[in-house]
Amino acid sequence: MRARQLRELSDEDLDKRLGETRRELFNLRFQSVTGALESSAQLNGTRREISRILTIKNERSRSAGTLRG
Repeated sequence: MRARQLRELSDEDLDKRLGETRRELFNLRFQSVTGALESSAQLNGTRREISRILTIKNERSRSAGTLRG
């Protein structure tokens, strides 16, 4: 997913997506070790998506913190 699409998700949906993506990364790593992974680009793409999600969560927490204090 693109960052724009991720920003449209609610916090709960973002957390759910993060969990799904981390499970996917685990499975891809497992496939990589066993030699079943066809393309290492999948591994990199999944890592990038996790980074995007964490960045958006961090942006939201920082903006919420500045509004409070």
